[in-house]
Amino acid sequence: MRLTEFHELVREEFGQVRGDSMLVDHVMTSVGGQTAKAALEAGWDPREVWRALCADFDVPLSRR
Repeated sequence: MRLTEFHELVREEFGQVRGDSMLVDHVMTSVGGQTAKAALEAGWDPREVWRALCADFDVPLSRR
């Protein structure tokens, strides 16, 4: 997954404002206790970060 696709999925699923906030505020244990933004900057695969966000916010499997 490309980073642009990751950001599109976040906006589509959570909306622009909430999505932007989640990326910098929500800490996920499944990506090393980092925010999504920090995990991406640290080199995590955007697909893994997307799946972690989906799991934390109960996004249905069909949209993961």
